[in-house]
Parts: sequence; structure tokens; C-alpha cells
Amino acid sequence: MTTDRARVDLRTRVEADDVAARGNALRASVPSSAHDHVAVGTDRPGVLEFVEATNEGRLTSLLPLRIGRMIASPFSFFRGAAGLMAADLAGSPVTGLTAQLCGDAHAANFGLYGTPDGQIVMDINDFDETLPGPWEWDLKRLAASLVLAGREGSVSERGCIEAAEDAVTSYRRTIRELAEQPFLQSWNALPDKSALERAKADDLLDDFDKAAQKARRNTSEKVAAKWTEHLEDHETGTRRRRFVENPPVLTRVEQATADAVIEGLELYVESLRESRRNLITRFAVSDVAFRIVGTGSVGLRSYIALLQGNRDEALVLQLKQARPSALSPYLPVSTPKHEGKRIVHGARLVQAESDILLGWTTIDGLPYIVRQFRNLKGDIDPTGLAQDHLDDYGRLAGALLARAHTRSLDPRLLAGYFAGDEELDEAIGRYAVRYADRTEADHAVLVDAVHSGRIAADPA
Repeated sequence: MTTDRARVDLRTRVEADDVAARGNALRASVPSSAHDHVAVGTDRPGVLEFVEATNEGRLTSLLPLRIGRMIASPFSFFRGAAGLMAADLAGSPVTGLTAQLCGDAHAANFGLYGTPDGQIVMDINDFDETLPGPWEWDLKRLAASLVLAGREGSVSERGCIEAAEDAVTSYRRTIRELAEQPFLQSWNALPDKSALERAKADDLLDDFDKAAQKARRNTSEKVAAKWTEHLEDHETGTRRRRFVENPPVLTRVEQATADAVIEGLELYVESLRESRRNLITRFAVSDVAFRIVGTGSVGLRSYIALLQGNRDEALVLQLKQARPSALSPYLPVSTPKHEGKRIVHGARLVQAESDILLGWTTIDGLPYIVRQFRNLKGDIDPTGLAQDHLDDYGRLAGALLARAHTRSLDPRLLAGYFAGDEELDEAIGRYAVRYADRTEADHAVLVDAVHSGRIAADPA
């Protein structure tokens, strides 16, 4: 029998100490001090050149809104500039150990959501840029984002640095802990409320509880109640719901577009795991609308579809255009056959529990991902945290990132690399401060271009 998959070897067992020794040997060529490097890459594009390039293929009418959101603060700029940081990290020292990256592991891309059994967990929740790559890239992006989020929230500079360093410390500790656990136990570790205690983030308990309460209220039924209205068909005596426009965020679409979206949903069913296909086919689409999405995705095509289920049951799905990862020009990866499939496979690999209705489709020749919209979702805004809470948030995010990486990278390898390490935290902390300074300078360039009239911007 022939197959395109790499051959699997289930006959050879490698001792844990041997795996750790391979990781430890990497310290000779890439010591901790190597991660304290310059902030700017040699081949990075100019800020305006970068923004112009990332605007290509987006809806022209929404570009001023995208720029308006990016100039709101340096942290907002950072959130829309994953590709610029990838250009800066290209060629930087790496161990050569590859993980399935989030690709945009900034502090605001960790959120709460519900598992299939209704448990609220916190995990990475954005995979638009996901690709296999150096684990260091995700960790450095997280550390730099914590400095920027802290500065926006008026946390002291010392507090920002501590949050970044503690994220690295927590990442290392979690890797070491998972490396010692049985494989099945580490694989199935859920990032629930108990993760706060394990990450020594007890000060976040109230923040987590508030976000969890909000997540439990975020349901398709709530969206339908707030955003839709009933329509009566007097000829048939039936009623259906449709979205109420709220320009510019939520707008109606032409019938041809709605038909194309529905066709895309019908194709999407095949991307679901078999046990869920019968579930989704019990619903029927009632309405489709266009909805503007977050900072990095403004200008991409994004729709929400309202589906009706059993009696008054409502299900709201989001269909979001998928573009090539911003990291792809800087990593040795092959071009995916479908960008939506790339994102979905990355999420399924990295998240402890992924949305049971997560899938992909194609609409008018463009790739999309499909997922539940806002269902049991919440967040903790890192820019609104006090210093002691930001520090805890850094520890929690570092632990969550470590758990995510070990789905694709053997934690025993990284644990070996971290053995006896007391310098990595401060090395990446110094880099994070340097990159935050660089981001503030880049943000100022874009702000100046807007103020001079070179680039149009609408209020965020």
C-alpha cells in the first residue's frame, strides 16, 4: 500500500533522558543570550510600504477604518502588524525546534470559550496566521505585546518588563511540568480555571470569573434576540428572523451574495468531522449579513449567517475570508491548497478543545473559515489590567502558550533546552522592551502619514 504521509515508526522507543539531552545540546549553538537581539530585521519593509501591501485584496471602502483602528495606539498597530514582526524575526537566532505557531500570539489573542460540554476554558483563540515555525517567534510576540499593553494601561515600565519576563518564566515552567507528565495526561490538560493556580495567577481570579460570566451569556440566542427581527409570511403563515442593519458594522447583502454564502455553507458541511455533519444539516439558513471584524481583519469579507433549528432555536455562524499567513514569506513552508483549511487544521492541533462547528469553505473562489459566532466567548482586556494583574496575566498566557506548543513539539526537547536556564526570561524581556519601542516608532510613522493626508483614516 502506498501513501503520501510520512512513515510512522511505532517500534522504536526513545528514552526521555535521551530526548532531553538532544534539546540540551542546542544550548551550545543557541544560548539564552542569543535571544536578546536587535529588534529590526535587515529586510523589513518600510511601515507605509508594509501597510500598503497588507491592504491589497481588501475591500477598498473599509481601508480607512482599518487604518483608523491601527493608529488608535501602538498596541493596536502591533495587533495589525504580525507580518512586520515576522520580517523582523526572520534570520534571528532560533533553536531549530518547530511548533505549530499561533502566528499572532499577542496578549489580546487569548480568550475564553465554551467546550462542547459547556465548560469555560481559556486558550489561544486566533489562528489566521498559524503555520509551523520557531517556537521563539510566538513567545517573543507575546512578551512584546505585554509591554505594549501595559504601557497603554499606564502600568509602570518595571511592571511591563516583569509581565514580559514572567510570561517567559511561566512558559519554561509549564514546558518542564508537561515534559514530566504521562503523554495522555499532558495532551488532555484543559486550560480551565485551575490553570490560574498552576500559573501562579491568583490575582486574575476575579477577572476570569467576570469574563466567564460574560462568556456564558454570549450565545446565538442572545445575538438573535438583539440583532434580528421577526418577519411574517402571510401567504404561508410562517415566521422567520432576519438581521437588523447597524451600519457600518452590520449591513444587509444582495440576494446573489446571500445565495453564494448559503452555497458555501453547504460545501462547508464536508469539512466537519463526520459526527457533526448530521447535526448541522438539521438547521436551515434564515438570513445572511455582512459584518466588519477586528483590527487585523478589517477589509476582509466576513459574513454572519442566522440558522434556525428546533422550534425557536437559533445558531449564528461566522464566515470569514482566509488569506495567506503573514508569516509565510519568512518561513520555509509550502503553499496550502486552501487557506481556510490551514487555519482550521492549526486550530484543531493547538487548542485543547476547538469549536465543534469549526470548518472551511470556498465562496466565489475565495477561501473562508466557518465557526460559531460569539458562542460562549469572552475575554480579559490586557490593556485594562493593573500592574499586579498584568503580571499574572503574563504568567497565565505564557502557560497557555506552552501547553499549545506541546501539541506539536515534544516538551521533553524544550525542557532539555531550558535545563538550568536562568537567563532566558531577562533576555527575551530586554528584547520585548526593545521591540515595543520599535513598534511605537512604527506607529508614529503611520500616525504622521494620516495627519499629513497621505493615508485616509476613519475613526475606529
